[in-house]
Amino acid sequence: MLIEIWSDVVCPWCYIGKRRLEGALADFEHADEVEVRWRSYQLDPGAPTVPTEATAAMLARKYGQSPAGARRMQDQVEAVAAEEGLVYRLSETLHLNTLDAHRLLHLAHDEGGNELQGRLKEALLEAYFTRARDVADHEVLREVAVAAGLGAARVDEVLAGTELTDAVHADVEQAQASGASGVPFFVVDQRYGVSGAQPREVFTQVLEKAWSESHPAIEVLATGDDSGACGPDGCAV
Repeated sequence: MLIEIWSDVVCPWCYIGKRRLEGALADFEHADEVEVRWRSYQLDPGAPTVPTEATAAMLARKYGQSPAGARRMQDQVEAVAAEEGLVYRLSETLHLNTLDAHRLLHLAHDEGGNELQGRLKEALLEAYFTRARDVADHEVLREVAVAAGLGAARVDEVLAGTELTDAVHADVEQAQASGASGVPFFVVDQRYGVSGAQPREVFTQVLEKAWSESHPAIEVLATGDDSGACGPDGCAV
C-alpha cells in the first residue's frame, strides 16, 4: 500500500496530521507493507527566502487580526499539537520560503528512498515547529539534512543551484489536479484522498478499506464433499 502525502514544512496541521496517521499505522495489522511518500506543496511560494517577519505578524496581516488575535489562533493550534505529543513554538516561528527545503526532500528520496525522505521530513518539521529554526537558511538546511543522513557534498550542490525545482513544482501541480486545495492531503493507493489532519479513526477506516479492496478475501465455493482433493493427511483414493 502506498500513501502519498502532500504537505509543507511550515504547515502546523501537516505535523499534526503526520502524528495522527502514524498513530493509525501503529495499530494497523499490515503496517509493515505500507510505504509513505512525501510530496511537496508550498503554502506561500512568494514568501521571502530571508524572513523579515514573524508568522504571527503575517497571520494578523493576512486575516485582518490584531496581534493578540493572531496569537490566540496560534495558541489553539498549539493546544491541538500538544494532544499529539508535539511541542510547538509558533510565536517564535518565521514567515519564510520552503522551496529549498522541498528540493532537499526530493534529494533525500532520490538518494535513500522513502526511509531517508521520511527522516528528513520529520527533522525539518521538528526544526521549524519545536525549535523555531529558519528552515529557509542554507546553513540550517545543511545541518538538518546531513544529520538526517544526506551527504554534505550533495546537499551543498543542490542548495547552490536550482536542481529539483521542477520536481517540487510537479508535485504541486499534481496535488491541484487531484483536487487538493490545501494541505495536508493524503492519497492512499492513488484511489482515496483524505484532506486535512483528520482524527486517527478516519485514517484507520481508510487504511482498512484500501487494504480490503486491494486484497479481497477468496470466497470458497462448497462442492458438497472433499473428494478429488489432497490434504495434510494425504489423498482420498
